[in-house]
Amino acid sequence: MIFEGQAVKVAVDDAGVATVTLDLAGESVNKFNSLTLSELATAVDTVKQIDDLKGVVFASAKDVFVVGADITEFTSWFKLNDDDLTDKLRDVHNIFNDISNLACPTVAAINGIALGGGMELVLSCDYRVMADSAKIGLPETQLGIYPGWGGTVRLPRLIGVDNACEWICGGAQKRSADALKDGAVDAVVAADKVQASARHLVQQVIEGKLDYKARRDELRAPMEFTPIEKMMIFESVRGVVGAKAGKHYPAPMAAIKTIEKGISQSMEKALEIEIKGFIKLAKGPVAKSLVTLFLSDQAIKKVAGKVSKHATPVKQAAVLGAGIMGGGVAYQSASKGTPIIMKDIRQDALDLGLSEANKLFNGQVERGRLTADKAFKAMNGIVPALSYGEFEQVDLVVEAVVENVNIKKSVLAEVESKITDEAILTSNTSTISITELAKDLKRPENFCGMHFFNPVHRMPLVEVIRGEKTSDKAIAQTVAYAQAMGKTPVVVNDCPGFLVNRVLFPYFAGFSLMMQEGADFQVVDKTMERFGWPMGPAYLLDVVGVDTAFHADQVMAEGFPDRMKHDGKNAVDRLFELERFGQKNSKGFYTYEPDRKGKPKKIFNDDINALLAPIVASKTELTEEDIIARMMIPLCIETVRCVEENIVSSAAEADMGLIYGIGFPPYLGGAMHYLDQMGLQAFCDLADKYSHLGKLYEPTANMREMAKNNETYYSA
Repeated sequence: MIFEGQAVKVAVDDAGVATVTLDLAGESVNKFNSLTLSELATAVDTVKQIDDLKGVVFASAKDVFVVGADITEFTSWFKLNDDDLTDKLRDVHNIFNDISNLACPTVAAINGIALGGGMELVLSCDYRVMADSAKIGLPETQLGIYPGWGGTVRLPRLIGVDNACEWICGGAQKRSADALKDGAVDAVVAADKVQASARHLVQQVIEGKLDYKARRDELRAPMEFTPIEKMMIFESVRGVVGAKAGKHYPAPMAAIKTIEKGISQSMEKALEIEIKGFIKLAKGPVAKSLVTLFLSDQAIKKVAGKVSKHATPVKQAAVLGAGIMGGGVAYQSASKGTPIIMKDIRQDALDLGLSEANKLFNGQVERGRLTADKAFKAMNGIVPALSYGEFEQVDLVVEAVVENVNIKKSVLAEVESKITDEAILTSNTSTISITELAKDLKRPENFCGMHFFNPVHRMPLVEVIRGEKTSDKAIAQTVAYAQAMGKTPVVVNDCPGFLVNRVLFPYFAGFSLMMQEGADFQVVDKTMERFGWPMGPAYLLDVVGVDTAFHADQVMAEGFPDRMKHDGKNAVDRLFELERFGQKNSKGFYTYEPDRKGKPKKIFNDDINALLAPIVASKTELTEEDIIARMMIPLCIETVRCVEENIVSSAAEADMGLIYGIGFPPYLGGAMHYLDQMGLQAFCDLADKYSHLGKLYEPTANMREMAKNNETYYSA
């Protein structure tokens, strides 16, 4: 060992080949924090001093290669002035340039994940050997930035402009087969053979079978295109990426611009272009929002990990109520390795639930994410049942029957008598009080809420709801099961609507008020979609189900009558009365018919305006700013109330709940972060302009106090 630090080690074998091993002490993964970067620089300087060096292999002693930059440290760079941030970026460039300029061949032995800065280290090497189980990629655009350590310069020269733009702008983690096909790596082998294969590759260079210098020269040189070729490539890429990224996410288009400027330049000039563009993005509001979300996501996962640390694993689960929701829960559980009994009182409901799960497994097979054999085995993990025959073996039950308090109470009491005293009972309710549902149970301490979002296989959030008598054990085991299902659990306290629906219904209330004033729901939908929501409120109500929204609205009005009760009929009441329930019966605000893939296609029909006419009390002209304000103000205030009342423990958990549960625009960072960015005083001033609309538009006393003191939620 010629160098041994706390994160990097260097050893040289008898043949004169050095191995630089990344192994960050005290961490389960390698990441580029200041210590690792400093020691990597020292390691490279050490290697440069070796006489007659034949080659260098960069390897990892952990199961991953490098997961990327330490984001908690890296974000502190964004607060630096432009000159200091430029110096920081150049320091890393110098390390990677020194690697690419070593007087011998270099090979990256990618045994596991190599992302972001880890991938940029890999790109600075001459050759790359990748484990068949590893993944590589440049995900920086998902944080509102683009690769800043040479990725926009080296990757296009290695795999071509088209592929590089797709890798960088999409930010996806690439599997070994795709990486090899695109030319990002030179060989794919079993994980336990990566280092040996990398060493063999060095030997091939030593023996003159590979010319690393010619490869180096080719990858350093400017790329040559005719003006027409260049225009055609980049106009095509811009069209595809721009349509996907949208106006709120500037990083992908900025990456294309940087690549376009850099490909015709020398390596040195191209790196300087990358630095300038990176700094502009790093100082922008979108990067701040998306990085905050990333850190919040890490924080809530850490919280969930602490909660579930001592939980007993769920080895056998059950879901009550089949159909679409039950089938989705069953699929998610079985697909992640926890067998599940799916019980219903009707065979046709079981058939529907099994059909739903089977459709999802077949989709995974068609997309190449599962083999047919693995899908078949996972599907066998779902056992349909018309009786409680095997429920004595169940560790946790998810009740997912109709959203009716009396029916749920009856079913819960029945199943409680069929399971062991230790088993945990949960209810997949969206609004009904967990404390109320527990009233007739013999073991209320073993009962909590487990609220999934539809479609279950796509929506990452699970609300775990603590009732008055719910034990820590019940919460821990439910959180552990949600994690085992691949979900992000957030623990909330009991109240009507819990967190997500409690916040969502004031948003719908803002929409209903505008409808009563004669607003065009299509205009409102398009406005909110342009603002960044995945769908506007009318379309969202159709997807949720107008009947579901009608019943939930009654629960919310009873729970919070001072601000959520409304006089007379609103649009949801009217559509419910007309039995226009949305997508579930193909008519709501919009009408629906199957597209070529069998998915419901939204169609506007003029008849709806006449049907909604009885609820229109006046005609008000609303600007786009009015629409956004009237939708967002009540949502933000109710989110604050949930934090102030300890329904949810932190601003981070509240924001992630809204991002993962209802698709709150990520570029805004969540409702609490949005308030911080706007400034509480500016928000309160805006809300006061709409105070005539009622209590939903009144900021809390604490919000006004914080505004006066210029406080923020995230600094708190």
